[in-house]
Amino acid sequence: MVTRVITGAVQGIEGCLLQVEIDVSNGLPCIEMVGMLANEVREGRERVRVALHNIGISIPPMRVTINISPADVHKEGTAFDLPIAIAMLAALGYLPAENLDNILIAGELGLNGEVRPIRGVIPIVMEAGRQGIQQCILPKKNATEGAAPMKSRIIGVDHLKDVLQYLQLQPQEQEKMIPPTLLDSIDKIKQEQCDSALDYADLIGQEGVKRAMKIAAAGFHNVLLIGSPGSGKTMAASRVPSILPPINIDESLEVSKIYSVAGLLNEKESLVTRRPFLSPHHTISVQALAGGGKWAKPGVVSRAHKGVLFLDEIVHFSAASIEVLRQPMEDHCIQVARSNATYTFPAEFMLIASMNPCPCGYYPDFNRCRCTPEQVRRYLGKISGPILDRIDLCVEANRISVNEMNQNRKTESSLEMRQQVCVARNCQEERFAKERIRFNSQMTPAMITKYVPLNLSEQRFMEQIDKKLQLSARAYHRILKVARTIADLEGGNGVTIQHLQEAACYRSLDEKYWGGF
Repeated sequence: MVTRVITGAVQGIEGCLLQVEIDVSNGLPCIEMVGMLANEVREGRERVRVALHNIGISIPPMRVTINISPADVHKEGTAFDLPIAIAMLAALGYLPAENLDNILIAGELGLNGEVRPIRGVIPIVMEAGRQGIQQCILPKKNATEGAAPMKSRIIGVDHLKDVLQYLQLQPQEQEKMIPPTLLDSIDKIKQEQCDSALDYADLIGQEGVKRAMKIAAAGFHNVLLIGSPGSGKTMAASRVPSILPPINIDESLEVSKIYSVAGLLNEKESLVTRRPFLSPHHTISVQALAGGGKWAKPGVVSRAHKGVLFLDEIVHFSAASIEVLRQPMEDHCIQVARSNATYTFPAEFMLIASMNPCPCGYYPDFNRCRCTPEQVRRYLGKISGPILDRIDLCVEANRISVNEMNQNRKTESSLEMRQQVCVARNCQEERFAKERIRFNSQMTPAMITKYVPLNLSEQRFMEQIDKKLQLSARAYHRILKVARTIADLEGGNGVTIQHLQEAACYRSLDEKYWGGF
C-alpha cells in the first residue's frame, strides 16, 4: 500500500504542490529515494531515519521506496524531511492514512526530531490555499509567516513528536493541543509604514533636488543625481522612502513572498511592512544583483520590488552590473536562465543613482577640477547611453555654502511632500483603473498618445527640444511621462508647455555632461 502526504516547493518565487509517496515492501532492506532530487533532499533520508530512532521508532528491515512527484520537477531544499517522516509513520501504521487528507506538511528535521524553519513558506501556503488545502503544518518559526496570506489554517510545531500526537487526535481535539497561528502583522503595517527617522526638512538648500525627488516618487521615475562630493546626493536619496505612499497589504504580501523565498523573513518579522530601500555596495557581483545561484534566489533588484534601489557612486559598479539593469528598468522583471529552468523574478523598483561628475568630483568647476578632459570622458563614459536613456530625471546637486546652511529658512518636510505625492498617485489610479499599469512611468507609447495628448504648439515645442537634444524615441516618451506626472502634482489637468519645459530640463544635463565628449 502506498502512503501519500502533500507537501510544497518553490519554483522561482512561485509555490507548487508535490506529493511524497512511500511504499514499504519485502525485499533487500534499504531506503531508496527517487524523483529528480538534489543532494540535500537525498540526505534527508538519514535525517528522517535518525530522527525517528530518537523518538523511539525504528524502521523495520524492509525495502522502503520514497518518491516525490511529479518526478519531472527538480526538488531542492530541506522542506521534505517532515513530510517524508510523517508518510513513513503512516506507512508503518503509526498514523491512520485518512488523517493526512487535505493537509500540507513541510519542514526540516534535526537529528533529535526538532522541526527547523525553511524558506519559501509564503508562496507554498498561497498555492495551497488556491488549491483548497485547508490546513498546513509548518515549523513554528515559520508559522506567522505562513499565516500572512490568510489562505489556510496554519499549525506551527517544534518537534516531530508534536506532529505525531497532533495527527493522531480527532479534529475537535487537535485545536486544544496546538491552536492555529494568527497573523498580527496587518496592524503593524499601518503603524510602522509612516514612521521614519529621516525627513527632507533636514536637507537644506537643495530645493531643485527635492522637487525632482517629489516628481520621481509621484510617477515612480528613475533618477540620476550628479554633483560634487558632500552636496547632499546620498542624503536626498536615503529620504525617498519617507515620501512614498504607504505599502498596502497586497504589495506587502507580494514583496514578502520574494523575501520568503530568499530566506530573509524570521519569526518576529513575518511580513515586510515597509517599502524596501536597498543600497548595495559597489563590489556586488552580477549574480547577487540579478539573482540566481544554486537555488535561483531573487537578487537585490527583485528584493527592491515596490521600493527603491539606490546605487551610490554608480560609476564604481562593474560595467556588467550596471548593464544588467537594462531589462528590469524596462520590463519591471528579470529573467534568470539556468540549465534546468528559466526563472522570472519581479523587479518593479525605482532606481536612484548618484555620481560625481569626474574622478576628483568638481567638474565643470575648472578652478577646482584637477582632471584632464580624457579622464572626465572615461569617467562619464562608464554610464552607457542605453542606461542614460532609461533614466527619467537627471538632476544636478550644487554645492551648498556654509552661509546657506546657517540660514533658518523653513523647508518642505517629508510629510508635506508625501501628501502631494499621494494626490498625484490618486490621479494615476483613476486614470489607469482599466489598464494593467499603475504609474505614469509604466505607460506604453500607445498609452502616452492616449493620456498625454499634445496640441499644435506643444508639438512644435517638442520638435524644438528634439533638435537641440537629439532625443531618442525612448527619451522623448520619458519627457512626456515626466510632464504627465508634473501635471498630476498640480491637480491632474492637461499637460502644458510649462510642464514639458520642466520635464525637458531634466534631460538637459545629458547634453551638459555627456554631450561634449
